[in-house]
Amino acid sequence: MGVLRDHPELALFLCLAAGYLLGKLRVGPITLGGICGTLIVSLLLGAWAHIEISADVKTIFFALFIFALGYLAGPQFFANLNRKSMRFFALCLIELVSVLGLAYLLAKTFDLDVGTASGILAGAATESAVVGTATEAIAKLPDLTAEQITTYQGHVATAYTVCYLFGLITIVIYTSQIMPMLLRVSLRDASRELWERMRGGGASLESDEREALPGLVGRTYLVTTADGRTVGDLETGFGGRVTVEAVKRGSRTLTPAPDLALTLSDLVLIVGRRSNTIEAGRAIGPETPGIPGVDTPLVTSQIAVTDRSVSGKTIDRIVHEHPEFARSGVYVTDVLRGDQNLPATPETVIERGDVVTLVGARSGLNRIVAKIGTVAKNDSTDFVYLGLGIAAGSLLGQVVVRFGGVPLSLGTGGGCLVSGLLFGWFRSRRQTFGAFPPQAATTIKDMGLAVFIACTGLTSGPQAWPLLKEYGALLPFAGIAMVLVPATLSLVIGRKLLKIEPPLLIGAIAGQQCSTPAITSVTQVAQSSVPMLGYTITYALSNFLLPLTGPILVGILGA
Repeated sequence: MGVLRDHPELALFLCLAAGYLLGKLRVGPITLGGICGTLIVSLLLGAWAHIEISADVKTIFFALFIFALGYLAGPQFFANLNRKSMRFFALCLIELVSVLGLAYLLAKTFDLDVGTASGILAGAATESAVVGTATEAIAKLPDLTAEQITTYQGHVATAYTVCYLFGLITIVIYTSQIMPMLLRVSLRDASRELWERMRGGGASLESDEREALPGLVGRTYLVTTADGRTVGDLETGFGGRVTVEAVKRGSRTLTPAPDLALTLSDLVLIVGRRSNTIEAGRAIGPETPGIPGVDTPLVTSQIAVTDRSVSGKTIDRIVHEHPEFARSGVYVTDVLRGDQNLPATPETVIERGDVVTLVGARSGLNRIVAKIGTVAKNDSTDFVYLGLGIAAGSLLGQVVVRFGGVPLSLGTGGGCLVSGLLFGWFRSRRQTFGAFPPQAATTIKDMGLAVFIACTGLTSGPQAWPLLKEYGALLPFAGIAMVLVPATLSLVIGRKLLKIEPPLLIGAIAGQQCSTPAITSVTQVAQSSVPMLGYTITYALSNFLLPLTGPILVGILGA
């Protein structure tokens, strides 16, 4: 025990390792997750060993976490501030008002201190960031002694742990198992039906299935008619739906320029959709086996969408407005929005800053890239941009505004969240600088939150047991009730008034709760990624709005 007190860094990383190991334990569809596991382990270790961690460590790692969180959510957050997303924005407002109102009602009814009420809010909303914003706000309350601040901050962590556990179990089971029964739908069938409609009626494939006959093909033909036709004549003769990718004449491979005239016995490689390629072959000559030297491999490229005219349009509309897709045989196979993968259906809406994966012949793909965006270069972090963003957020958090004589400020957490949103949004519009790869941002986000939570648990351990004895039965009840009330309201309003499709609605409710375990369970039950389309919208909005509820509740109760 003396070693842990003398070397708190050892205790810190032991908490991370043991906490994430605990978080991997699974009971049915439920896993605690690394963050809750870390908090449980750190609370127990802190209560036993009474380890002291510098408050600066918590501040620094929380700033890293909250900036990365805002950076990842920024592009989608601003993209969703439009009329089309108002239905989903309403669900986030239901969550916001419900959890704030219930936390305030519980605090007044049971005479809870500000720390316990804030912990209940954070845990029941399954939003770890509220722990940071609330503890920071408590530290700035003017009428509290240093001892009271430490005690109340400890209560935040303890109440959060208990409420999070019960809130997590409730939201996972409610969204994946109970909501489909209440809506009287099979989540799997409803998701598959919606997917087929979004694909334009085409047959849907399971996750482990592939097309036996892919739509994009390349075939070689032997020219048997010498009528002076050029490469350009051949391509335009079929409405630009096929491209000539290579021409072999004898032992020479020629560049298929538009004015190149085709002669007898030329071997021509045609690339396009299957039906168009077969049709073109009838006008050229017999098909031949693949010949070395007459082959063009398909190219896969990740493109960051920067063109303003593309933003807010469906993939189907973009393809129709840019005939190069059909003409060059280029397909959109994947859409990455922040750190979330979306299904690339014709009805998927593309936003500025999305990274789309294009597959097709190199020549056609390059022409499309030049029109809609730029090749995504996210292979290394721009630490200049990252450092300036966190510094700007920290400075913004120090600005104090007096409201009715009460000093109000965003604090480091709120400031870095706002700067992260702005820096992430600006990066999505100018992809030539400020790279922060999603994998790196996710690692920084998870590491920052895990270290912050471990520090909070270690310093709050001594206050945990007295709080549990005082409010033992209330905390589980609060965790369950504060999930069921907003989720049920959103289910009724979203279906009856907003007319949101069941798979999208259930995904959106998981997103308003910022619950990754819930959406994971929902997609597993649905055997489809369709619910993710609703989840990503509310997740981005709630990721910004819910952390602000901590300082709001602290301000109301501490006034």
